[in-house]
Parts: sequence; C-alpha cells; structure tokens
Amino acid sequence: MAISRERKEELVAQYNQLLAGTDGFIVTEYRGLSVAKLNDLRAKLTESTGVYSITKNTLFTRALSDSGWPVPEELLVGPTAVAFGNGNLPKVAKVLQGFAKDNAGIFVIKGGVLAGNVFSPKEVEAIANLPTMEEIRAQLAGLLVQPASQLAGLLDAATSQVVNVLQAYVQENEGGEAAA
Repeated sequence: MAISRERKEELVAQYNQLLAGTDGFIVTEYRGLSVAKLNDLRAKLTESTGVYSITKNTLFTRALSDSGWPVPEELLVGPTAVAFGNGNLPKVAKVLQGFAKDNAGIFVIKGGVLAGNVFSPKEVEAIANLPTMEEIRAQLAGLLVQPASQLAGLLDAATSQVVNVLQAYVQENEGGEAAA
C-alpha cells in the first residue's frame, strides 16, 4: 500500500524531531515480534528515557541526511526499528541487550550511531556495558564523600590520641602528688 506524499513528509518530520532530541540511536530488526512484545519493549525503553520507532528506511535515510547524522546504509536494510537514546544511550543499549537475549533469533541489534560514528553490534554491546548516568553520579558522589569521611576518621583518631595523652598526664600527676 503506497504512502501519500503528506504522510511521508510527516514521517520525515517525526524522524527529524527524534534525531534532534537524541545523543545516539541503535538500529534493530524486529522481524517476527508480536505487537505485545513490541509494546513491552517500548514500555521498557520509555522507563529508560528512550523511544522506539519502526522506521521506513528510505524516509529515515532522508531524515538522517537532513539532520546531519551519518547514514548507516548497511544497517538500514529489511524491517528496521530504531531506539533513540535521549540522553542515556548506555541505559537504552542495556535494555535492548536484555530484550535481544530474551528474544534470540527474532530480535536483532544491527548496530548504532553515537557522536557521528557508526557502531557494529559488538560495539553496541560495549556501550551497553558502560555505566548509566545514575551509576556515574553514584560513583562521583562516592569519590566526593570518601575524602571527607577519611578526614573525619583522621580527626577522630587524632582527638582520641590527644585525650589519651592528657589522661595519661593527669594520672601521672595524680600518682606523683600522692607519692610526695
């Protein structure tokens, strides 16, 4: 069934809007997935600030060119859907990796694009293993708190030593006065 010119322009505009709000995207093949499974994947990606869109390859290629993104022509073959990162591509990649494992043979990660570079499926897997923004924030908070807690421990130890020295001095002087 042919798509009207107006609908094609709507789709290109929609793809341009998705590309404008993303830091990268992952191209997948969804052949054989039921609507329920696709909706489940969309829900999981929405929780991770991602968006999953089934694309028309020729129109998506046009949107990529219009938006200045590299066109991964080798990835845009067959039934294609794209997961957009929207600020947290590693988290989106993790969700897709888990979904691909659960739906092996049906759902395939073809590759991705990040920072103007086209990535293979293995490289997307490496992106999935990167820490998420929440994990990075927790690590940074730990790095900031660690020196402060070490300083508090050192001050506590120093205070205890001063108290011990003063207590020994008092005991020595009390013992010296009793002997005199």
